[in-house]
Amino acid sequence: MLTPDDFRSLLQHRRTLVIDGALATELETKGLDLNHALWSGKALRDNPSTIQEVHLDYYLAGADIAITSSYQASTQGLKDHLGIDEKEAMDLVRTSVKLAQEARREAYETGKIEEGRKLLVAGSVGPYGAYLSNGSEYRGDYERTTHEFQAFHRPRIAALVDQGADLLAIETMPSLLEIEAVIALLKSDFPTAIAWISCTLRDAEHLSDGTPMVDVLRLVAGSEQIVAFGINCIPMRLCTAALQNLQACLVDLPAPDNALPLLCYPNSGETWDAVTKTWRGERGIAESELVTRVAYWRDAGARLVGGCCRAGPKDVAEIARALRDG
Repeated sequence: MLTPDDFRSLLQHRRTLVIDGALATELETKGLDLNHALWSGKALRDNPSTIQEVHLDYYLAGADIAITSSYQASTQGLKDHLGIDEKEAMDLVRTSVKLAQEARREAYETGKIEEGRKLLVAGSVGPYGAYLSNGSEYRGDYERTTHEFQAFHRPRIAALVDQGADLLAIETMPSLLEIEAVIALLKSDFPTAIAWISCTLRDAEHLSDGTPMVDVLRLVAGSEQIVAFGINCIPMRLCTAALQNLQACLVDLPAPDNALPLLCYPNSGETWDAVTKTWRGERGIAESELVTRVAYWRDAGARLVGGCCRAGPKDVAEIARALRDG
């Protein structure tokens, strides 16, 4: 696990880091049927080699960070939907890290990774709403106690940390209460772990549950373990305004909280229908416009940029090129 100083040093050296893109979309492109409550999590058991292939594709496309296939793979979800016990569920979560680590090794061995470029593995921690599998990670309309949230997240985080993820990607978070619970859990149970936190939004200024983003930012920036904060799985058209809002909010925070790096990895602009398990609407922008958008996001303060749902290796390659050439 990296330390906060390690991560800051890496960002100072690289200026911006590239996050990978969608995992499930690429698994489907490679022929897998993910019409299942666990989505890409099911492939951990059934098709691990294909997951590793996708990670390798992203590293070679220019991603500095691969996010593990554990977003939907909470230990509770794995037990419920695969009929396995706690130990087997923990082992599958560990496997998600191993696959990304093996893909990283393969990427280095190709000789195509430029000297000095450090590839990272981020252990994905999806929200409780992802376990519910009803789209509530985009609404935040679920309530649990701090204890319940922490009991849900603890075993997956333990497995990710134990297997040696470089940092945690606590992502697609729609609820302030859940974010508070996870930050407290990191402090009490995983004091050496670092993480980024990224959120889904109701609009450019509000978390999905309606909380003003300035309040979320104050909470997150106060944790020494959170090394970056931002947004993911939102339409591209919202990204610039949302980042500009966060940047403006950062200015009002005291040092060193006001130096917290921002990140974004939006989806294609389509909307996920949790009932039909399909994407609705049109892709947000043409690939030719992506380079321009990335420049806007960087100028709005993003230090880590990638893609989420429906973004593939070609998109990540464009993002990497835009950041490198910019």
